Amino acid sequence: MSNIAQIKRFLIEEFLPDVSADQLADDHDLLSDGVIDSLGVLKLIAWVEDHFSLPVDDTDLDPNNFRSVTAIDAFITQRRTAATATVGG
Repeated sequence: MSNIAQIKRFLIEEFLPDVSADQLADDHDLLSDGVIDSLGVLKLIAWVEDHFSLPVDDTDLDPNNFRSVTAIDAFITQRRTAATATVGG
């Protein structure tokens, strides 16, 4: 299940208050465009951990995991899949 709406809501509330959800493209590069800086990435990671109850390990700290709404959604999906496989396996 996609988390795009929740991710966009968070990004808009925290970093883009003058942008609507339909104005924020799913593949918009948040890092190279300066929407999120290094402190913003930390805030985003803390939100992902808290909101989705997913631990973000040091090995997950690749900026590409948090570069766009699509990338964040894919990261969350991948971590949930890995967590399910670990619990179920």
